[in-house]
Amino acid sequence: MAEIDKKTIVLGTIGSDAHMIGIWVIRKALEAAGFKVIFLGAVVPQEEFINAAIESNAGAILVSSLYGMGPIDCEGMRQKCIESGLSDVLLYVGGCLVAPAEVAKKWQVVHDQFIQMGFSRVFPNDTLPEDIIKALNQDLRIAE
Repeated sequence: MAEIDKKTIVLGTIGSDAHMIGIWVIRKALEAAGFKVIFLGAVVPQEEFINAAIESNAGAILVSSLYGMGPIDCEGMRQKCIESGLSDVLLYVGGCLVAPAEVAKKWQVVHDQFIQMGFSRVFPNDTLPEDIIKALNQDLRIAE
């Protein structure tokens, strides 16, 4: 496998989620910060994220989920990355990851659930794009 391109990011909305506005804003911010974004759009299966990361030698996969089904759509994604030779790829997830609203208010529980699922970082839906960029630069060891 070729060396990863730290500045290439795969981005999209996972599963049956069709929410696009937030991920579009993140896309524009990443591009403005100098990242090459492989934008997959909405309603993207796990395998499509992984295949795009393999084809582009991406340093990170960023998954958005806003309709509350994150645990279902994201379960097993880290294992599929490992099986596909992407054991070291950064795997970020963010959005309104769980339902109902009462559970979503317990952010630490949600955060820990996704970390246990193998995600490198977990972001709430009110995360600013610059916070994601800062995390990418730190995790990929890119000089700002």
